[in-house]
Parts: sequence; C-alpha cells; structure tokens
Amino acid sequence: MIPDVSQALSWLEAHPHSLKGIGRGIERETLRVNPNGALATTGHPESLGSALTHDLITTDFAEALLEFITPVDDSVEHSLQILRDIHRHVAKELGDERMWPFSMPCFIDSPADIELAQYGTSNIGKLKTLYRQGLKSRYGAVMQTISGIHYNFSLPIEFWQARLGIKDAESGKDAISAAYLNVIRNYYRFGWVIPYLFGASPAICSSFLKGHETNLPFEYTKNGLCYLPYATSLRLSDLGYTSKSQSNLGITFNDLDTYIAGVKRATRTPWEEYAAIGLKKDGEYLQLNTNVLQIENELYAPIRPKRVTKSGETPSDALLRSGIQYIEVRSLDINPFTPIGIDASQARFLDLFLIWCALADAPEMNSEEILCTRQNWNRVILEGRKPGQTIGIGCDDVREPLEKAGKSLFADLRRVAEVLDTQNGNKEYQDVSDELVAAFDNPELTYSARILKAMKAESNLGVKLAEKYRQMLIEEPLEVLSEQQLDNERDASWERQRTLEANDKLSFDEYLAALAAK
Repeated sequence: MIPDVSQALSWLEAHPHSLKGIGRGIERETLRVNPNGALATTGHPESLGSALTHDLITTDFAEALLEFITPVDDSVEHSLQILRDIHRHVAKELGDERMWPFSMPCFIDSPADIELAQYGTSNIGKLKTLYRQGLKSRYGAVMQTISGIHYNFSLPIEFWQARLGIKDAESGKDAISAAYLNVIRNYYRFGWVIPYLFGASPAICSSFLKGHETNLPFEYTKNGLCYLPYATSLRLSDLGYTSKSQSNLGITFNDLDTYIAGVKRATRTPWEEYAAIGLKKDGEYLQLNTNVLQIENELYAPIRPKRVTKSGETPSDALLRSGIQYIEVRSLDINPFTPIGIDASQARFLDLFLIWCALADAPEMNSEEILCTRQNWNRVILEGRKPGQTIGIGCDDVREPLEKAGKSLFADLRRVAEVLDTQNGNKEYQDVSDELVAAFDNPELTYSARILKAMKAESNLGVKLAEKYRQMLIEEPLEVLSEQQLDNERDASWERQRTLEANDKLSFDEYLAALAAK
C-alpha cells in the first residue's frame, strides 16, 4: 500500500544539501479558562495588544480563544523557543486565568457564554467579527471553540531547483505548485498517521454533547467523561469540524487552477440552509452572505495550499498571482504533555512525513477518492488503536494491517531522517523515527492512549494541567524574545488598529456592498 519511493530516496541521499533551509511556522490555539476550568468570559486582555494587528498574539473564533503565531523559521528549536516565550509572556498577563491544555473545550455552561472575537470599529475589524457570527449561525459556537495546532511548512528553493530543474521561484512557480499539490494528495492518502500517533482527544466533557445527536458508542466515567476506548482524535471526527454543505463541493488538488476555481465557486454558490438563516435579524447581521462559504477561509480541510497575501487579496488571488508558497497542516491536536501544545518530536516527524510526501508519486485524485480517504481517516480517528485495525488507500477495497502500513512508511522516513541528520551533525531525526515507530507495535505509546489513561485516573485533569503549566510558564525567563520587544509590539499593534479605524472612508454597509461586488 505504501508506494515505492526507493528511487526518490536515493536521489535525496545524493542531494542532502537540498534540504537546508526548510521553513516552518506554528500557530497554536488555546482557550482562556478560570481556575475551575470554566470558560473565561472576560475580553481579550488589552495588555496583550490588538488582536486585529498584533504579529504574534491574536484571537481565533472567540474572545477567549487565543491564537499564537510564530514567524517563519528554519530551526525547529528556535521556533519552539519563540512559541514558548509567547506562552510565558501571556501567562504573566492573564492574572488568575489559565490556558486550557486540550483541544476539546473545557466546561461551557451555555453557548451564550462564548463571546465572538472583537476587533475594534474599523470595517476590517467588524468584518472579522461578522464572519465569526456567520460561523456561529451556521455551525454553533461550541464547535468553534475546538483548538488545534497548525504547522506551516515550506521546502527551500534549492530543493525545488535540484528536484524539478527550475531556475528560480518565479519562473518555476507552476512546477513548484504542482509539486506541493503532490504533497497534499499524499497527505490525504497517508496523513491518517498523524492522528494515529498524535491524536490527543479520545474523550470529551459531557457538556460538549449537549444538543449533539450522535450514534457513537460512548463510554462514560463516573465524573462525566465521555470517551471511545480506541479513539485517537474526536476533534477530527464528525463531532468536531464538519460541514454538510462542504462535503460535496468536489474540490480537488490535481492542478492549482481547478482548485482555485472550486474554492471561488463555493464562495458564490448559495446554500438553501444558510438562506433560511437570513442575512439580518432585527437589523443585526447574522452572516456575511448565504453562500456555501462566506469567505475562502471557511473551507474546512486537513491541509491547505497557502501564500502570504497582500493587502486586499484573497488567499486564492495570492495563489493565482505567484503559486503555492507553503502548506498548512491542520490535523494536529493540542499536545497536552507540553505547556505549548507541540513539541520538537512532532515537528521533526512532520518534517520527515512532508518531505516523504514530496518524494512519493501521488496519482491524481477525483472528488470521490478524496471522500474515500475520509473513511480511512475516520477509521483511525474513531478506532485507531483497535487490535487488528486495518487501513486502505483511496476507494480500493484492499486493506492491510495498520501496523504493517505504519512500519512500512517509517522504513522510508528513517532514510529521510538520516539525510537530515547528516546535514545537522546529530541523530535527532533518527531518534524521533525510532521512538515513534514503536507505537505501531504498541498502541499504548500513542498520545491518545496515554492521555485517556491519565484522564481516567485523574478527575479534572485539564484543570490540574492548566495550573501546572501556568506556574511553570510564569516562573521561566524569556529565552529569545524580550519584554521590551513584546511591549513595543503591543503598543505598535494598538497604533496600527487606531490608524485603520481613522482611515475608513465607507460605512460598514457600503464596505460590505463593495466586497460583494468584487
């Protein structure tokens, strides 16, 4: 089932320098909670800066849902040091509040407690809040408080020059984009390995199921924990991010123009269910529009092709302009075993796996096969640790033991690790490979098994971890960033927001009409 990548691996071993300069960026989401684990109902702390314009600290769906963003970096260690510094700074600014250590939300008494993220009085700020109102109207607020890690990854131009024979990024943008789409197709086929190893949401608080219809055979502990005994990532299941309107969009990843056309079509196609919600109620907007996607970012996907946008550009316009610059991996649960939600082993594994996805040939996939890959993912998400679990590829009925497929994949990853370690003069990637492959023989080593065992043994584990990590972060000094840098960015972010608010020339209604006319 795992494709033969031996020739490509031999090529890589002959071109080890092509991997020097891998780019990485990390986004970590986390809910602010009170000491008892209940969702914080306070606004985003002003001392952290403007959530609209701050380079490192913002909010996602809700005022209480923090998001931390690291700059692009070619060092795993340096990226994680910056991420930890952001956590250290924020922990000190939160007073008595903590950061929730799990992907699935804490105890939420009522969806009314979830305040939408606020971004000030500028048109762009109000647009961001209205988009979130649309998400709430369409999917409910509780689902939107699920947290995750996004890992942004790019291969250096030297890799593409050696592999594709291109001259530079501009003249080679079509070839690079096609190669990144190859990565994405392989990710759809084999990315189930990520929730298998790192899924850390096998259980949820019973309050999350309020109003959710589910046929899943949950088991319960006496303290109200709902869990599936072999689940890995309920965050990625139909309990988490799902959208019926998006399930039949037919968006594929075979060529960039077709992908972009599919996304743009979804932002212009009305959806009856959303039309029934209405645009306004009692003079207040309920959503940006009644199309399948309000904006392109509403498209839920485990991985996305990306390019940094210019002012006023949509994500697809940026891709049309200069092609795919990097990919955004969106399938990582929050790692509850570290205060910052991700560790070096995970980052190094993702490097190995995404390089492998770039090397392995990925035949084109139609929309039917993409839906079939979802069945494989669901098998791992809901029953990944089940004894004798099998896995397939695409719509083929042929399946093989998950253990066998995982170990075959890791045989290739081990060779990629040797190339990276030769570059770095150590054995860090090989050590990660050797450590993680053991989880296929012993599923109890997976994150989901470890955290489920801890949750069953310790009531209120999330509350206790949140407090433990709060104390740890408060006591640690900054390593890379300085308090002066963070203070300067806070002040500059507020100044940037004030400038945006002062420069608006249109009313919000006029602004929305101008956007709709584009």
